[in-house]
Amino acid sequence: MKNYVKNLIAFGMLIMITVSFGQDKRSLNNFREPSKDGINVFEAPKDTAVIKAFEGVTVRIGGSSALQFQAVDHENGWTEAASVDPTSPWFESLPLIEIGDNFNLATANLDLDVALADGLRMHLRTYLSSRHHPEPYVKGGYLQIDNLNFIKEGTLSELMKYVTVKIGHMEVNYGDTHFRRSDNSSSIYNPFVGNTILDAFTTEVAGEFYYRNNGWIAMVGLTNGKLNQAVNNPETTSPSLVAKLGYDKQIDSDLRVRLTGSVYNTSHSARTYLYSGDRAGSRYYLVLEDAEASATSNFRSGRFDPGFRNEVTAIMINPFVKYQGLEFFGMYETITGRADSELDTSGEQVDRNWNQYMLELLYRFGNNENFYIGGRYNSASGELAGNDVSINRFNLGFGVFITKNVLAKLEYVNQEYKDFPVGNIYNEGKFNGVVFESVISF
Repeated sequence: MKNYVKNLIAFGMLIMITVSFGQDKRSLNNFREPSKDGINVFEAPKDTAVIKAFEGVTVRIGGSSALQFQAVDHENGWTEAASVDPTSPWFESLPLIEIGDNFNLATANLDLDVALADGLRMHLRTYLSSRHHPEPYVKGGYLQIDNLNFIKEGTLSELMKYVTVKIGHMEVNYGDTHFRRSDNSSSIYNPFVGNTILDAFTTEVAGEFYYRNNGWIAMVGLTNGKLNQAVNNPETTSPSLVAKLGYDKQIDSDLRVRLTGSVYNTSHSARTYLYSGDRAGSRYYLVLEDAEASATSNFRSGRFDPGFRNEVTAIMINPFVKYQGLEFFGMYETITGRADSELDTSGEQVDRNWNQYMLELLYRFGNNENFYIGGRYNSASGELAGNDVSINRFNLGFGVFITKNVLAKLEYVNQEYKDFPVGNIYNEGKFNGVVFESVISF
């Protein structure tokens, strides 16, 4: 009860802050706006023109809040087999938890963005309340360097017109999908409610070097491969590589095209967190979970961790096209790696492969494109304990921006699990229904 009271208080405070400061011009240089203005912005912009001359340390306090009403049903092979046949292999398994139509836990973020010097900016995000942790904890942050004037005016100015450097314990820039996903309550960039089935997201200590010129973008970075930082077990993890190459151009006033390819590679790791690194939790609460599940402990319901632990190479390709109000975003991803739990006859870890693709088509319309309607299809397939399995999801969504900082979404979701073995909770699993989400972001 105390957690719900705290969440309601935080939610009310965010509303009051939004009303008070929603129209305030608090832009920073090379900054992705946490409002409707930030939609379809991927990497933070690299501007040669200065939006604001540096006049001392500037602190921008922002945040977000999200609340959903979920009306989703679920079932699996146990639902009928075990209930009518006590000899069924399902009888030894737990039935699915009963879920109904109601509100989910309200989530909230607090963002601090600080202009420290000319060309030097800091970002820090704290989850005030999330599905996994009702208490506040830090997601991560970074230092962004866009010029070196803080060292001396004009230092390497010709080079820094094209270069950006990011350093921190931060969300690594693998693929373009993470720019459109919901990050706890920061979901104004996501036209739908849920993220992808295989949700590529991790926060690691990393450094990223960007070069951008005339629409071309190239990035290379190194991470230490760890989600939770510690000095013990020093030889269990080696550095991971992340890289991106792409082209992003506004061809004319009506047409914009973007195409990027990304890679994430780790050669040696005690555990790879790329598909289990989100500690905030998924959007579809308690779907396909057993009767003993809780929303906090089973915070990844609705998405799938393929279980890679070592020698992982993930490649993602993302096309994006926007012509007037019509918008297409796609994703193809292939992942190879090893899982500690699977060994061949000689005792060696088995190489496995998973593939995922997603197609998203939207039409934005109305005054300033304040309305949108669209669909998304997402499919993931691969190897699991000797079986070829797949998961397919279809979404229909509608959204309206009440202001640039307030978004309401309505979504229909249908997700099905194919070829999972008898006894696995996903065998003949599926869930479908409607989710409404309200978002405040400023």
